[in-house]
Amino acid sequence: MEFETWWLLAIPLFFGLGWLAARLDSRQSAKPDGQLPDAYFRGLNFLLNEQPDKAIDAFIDVVRLDPETVELHFALGNLFRRRGETDRAIRVHQNLAERRDLDDAQREHAVFELGQDFLRAGLLDRAEDAFNRLEGSRYSAPALRHRLALAQMVRDWPQAIELAARLQADSGESLGREIAQFHCELAAQALAGQSPQRLEIAAREIGAACLADPEHPRPWLLRGELDLAEGDPQAAIEAWRPVLERKPAYAALMARGWLKAHEALGQLDEGIAVLEAAHRLHPGVDTLAAIADALAGSRGAVPALNWADEQLRNQPSLLGLEKLLGLRKAAAGGQADPDRDLTQQLIAPQARRLSRYVCTHCGFKARQFYWQCPGCSRWDTYAPKRGEELEAGR
Repeated sequence: MEFETWWLLAIPLFFGLGWLAARLDSRQSAKPDGQLPDAYFRGLNFLLNEQPDKAIDAFIDVVRLDPETVELHFALGNLFRRRGETDRAIRVHQNLAERRDLDDAQREHAVFELGQDFLRAGLLDRAEDAFNRLEGSRYSAPALRHRLALAQMVRDWPQAIELAARLQADSGESLGREIAQFHCELAAQALAGQSPQRLEIAAREIGAACLADPEHPRPWLLRGELDLAEGDPQAAIEAWRPVLERKPAYAALMARGWLKAHEALGQLDEGIAVLEAAHRLHPGVDTLAAIADALAGSRGAVPALNWADEQLRNQPSLLGLEKLLGLRKAAAGGQADPDRDLTQQLIAPQARRLSRYVCTHCGFKARQFYWQCPGCSRWDTYAPKRGEELEAGR
């Protein structure tokens, strides 16, 4: 009975000792009101020294000490996203968005960051939902830009046109060139499709593109293709002529169509002469190849070979040499020539490398010309020239 009484008296003593130890520990670790923990400054120092991994560890320590530090939660979530840990970033920003003690501005901030997390993680539907929730908020404009980027990623061009028009009206930002490109994408889809109304749809979208940006060459290039598809080569020539006059560098993209339209009218020599004049001002291997093939078809392989040889002496080009060797083989009637065939075999790998189109923004290389870079999704970053021509122009 005495042992049990002693035990009951010891319980309050142990409780008091525990409470005292906790107080001492908290005094050692806590800072006076208005002061930030040391871990916060360590984290800032790591950030300034470009050590995000160590900064994250330091900020995690601060968040554990003071869970109410909202701004540090935002910083931590952004660091996770930048490091590619999108799942952890999503958890941080999702917890913030669901906290009831945040004001409207902080909650909107959390939703905006969450949308960027979803976008980085490739969860496009959830990203779009997050950005849609910001309609009418102070993040409305940046959220609208992200929605526009999403529409382009999934190639929803009607949605992209609507969002770009809204953004242009709300912010005053000029997006005419992008809107023109969106209409051109719809026109190109229609021309490549099988719908009975495809030409009508293409004509409507090309007209809208011309209104959005009258100076852009793409609508006029598409207009020529449409006229040619409708069996009106003269209209195609009239659509392409301004491009030759104002944007001669784009002759490479329309050279074969230009010659085809003139051939349909029985005016191939005139078409060759005009295109040759443009080629002298802006030499390009695609224009050279188109003219050489037209000359070979109308006058024979030897005149085409002589013309190409003269052009290459004035403007040396490895890609042009590859074309010239092909013309020599045709002029020889396909007869074997060990030296010529060996030269073709040796230059073929290098010619393939130099024949790529190159994005001037991200450096993405492609075998075909793109109006929108597949790498960085920017518009009009591909010059209508091959890699060899770009390198020669440096």
